[in-house]
Amino acid sequence: FRDKGETYKAELIADLPEDETITIYRQGEWLDLCRGPHLPSTGKIGTAFKLMKVAGAYWRGDSSKAQLQRIYGTAWASKADLEAYLHRLEEAEKRDHRRLGREMDLFHFQEEAQGEAFWHEKGWILYRTLQDYMRRRQQGAGYREINTPQLMDRKFWQASGHWDKYRENMFITKIDEEDKVLALKPMNCPCHVQVFNHGQRSYRDLPIRFAEFGSCHRYEPSGALHGLMRVRAFTQDDAHIFCREDQITDEVKAFCELLKSVYADLGFNEVMVKFSDRPEMRVGSDEVWDKAEAALREAAEASGLEVEYNPGDGAFYGPKLDFVLKDAIGREWQTGTIQADFNLPERLDASYIGADDKKHRPVMLHRAILGSFERFLGILIENHAGRFPHWLAPVQVVVATITSDADDYARQAAETLEQAGLRVETDLRNEKINYKIREHSLAKVPVIAVVGRKEAEEGKLALRFLGERSQEILPLAEAANKLAIEALPPDQRR
Repeated sequence: FRDKGETYKAELIADLPEDETITIYRQGEWLDLCRGPHLPSTGKIGTAFKLMKVAGAYWRGDSSKAQLQRIYGTAWASKADLEAYLHRLEEAEKRDHRRLGREMDLFHFQEEAQGEAFWHEKGWILYRTLQDYMRRRQQGAGYREINTPQLMDRKFWQASGHWDKYRENMFITKIDEEDKVLALKPMNCPCHVQVFNHGQRSYRDLPIRFAEFGSCHRYEPSGALHGLMRVRAFTQDDAHIFCREDQITDEVKAFCELLKSVYADLGFNEVMVKFSDRPEMRVGSDEVWDKAEAALREAAEASGLEVEYNPGDGAFYGPKLDFVLKDAIGREWQTGTIQADFNLPERLDASYIGADDKKHRPVMLHRAILGSFERFLGILIENHAGRFPHWLAPVQVVVATITSDADDYARQAAETLEQAGLRVETDLRNEKINYKIREHSLAKVPVIAVVGRKEAEEGKLALRFLGERSQEILPLAEAANKLAIEALPPDQRR
């Protein structure tokens, strides 16, 4: 390839391990570094195809390397399939969380902090509302919330095995005065083992469920970053369950039920599970893997979720279940996971005293429901196209005046609504009411409470709900009570 001037392919081959299989696809006299197959000619594409765009891309996602031109196209079996696909793309563009984030004043990104979001007031309200909801759900499910350090000595990551496997994705800093190398944590699991190891544990204490809204940092090439979906700094709804082998099935079942309930509350009712069993390269005995795989498989099937099997795709330390949800326009997103780990407790010397008064290794179940708040909020924004359920909306009610004569009453009404627990803004501008309604509807505010001279005199509000043409006129106290109930998070409404 180098002799032919195909230096990029030569570089890829040079970086492969010596024992790696290299696949070449031949087409006539042309050889390609590709598994194949290729179409014999463009005539075989048919008529249901479309060239989409041309874009620049850095070689291997590295901004210090050459910029290449990438041509995007798509081909389908029929024109109907192509049109359906283009419609989905159009719908996805309307829902793009980056555009909605700007329009709704939720967050922004800038060059000085690549891959890290600047959360604005409304976006941070959305973030905290989701986090508060998750905290309540986890506490209700028996999780104990902890918090662990961000910056730790590399010796710790060497002991856990992450230094060898994740070093290239970790942010490292050196303290010259102390001759120490520290790393920002890319995940929380080794830290949770430290908390488990602090003090002696008994078999009677298990299961122990530690949860943390853990801030993590992982290096991603600048060319791979994508809004909230691919970032360098993120917070996980992370948790680790330390249990005995005989408790795995019940713990996984309970997790599956919690996950399904959370997804349903957030508007996702189509969920499927991908079950991945032992890979060729793994730690632990076949007997232990047999138990873990049987426990995860049984729990997944008992949950009533659709299960797809991925043979050999498990983590090196244990089998796993990955949860995939489908959004409003049919896209699939892998979000939640639960993984059985027999390796890390061994490496970090985690143990409990069993009924036989001897030390035993706990099983460690790594689990997350949202994955990361940043990415899940991106999915949530696009799923709802910014029209959040009442309880999630950063601004739940805008009190808008028809005439300045109603300004004092509008302020009083806003205060009453706030006292009922609602997030409220007032719009007292000297603008026509239709203009105000249109503006706040575009901002996707769930309720606009219109007040004029008549409403002020009668102590009422004219409520206009997003997407509805009609309005409902109610006394102020009744309106506050009705809206407060509708704005309750789903777990507090049950």
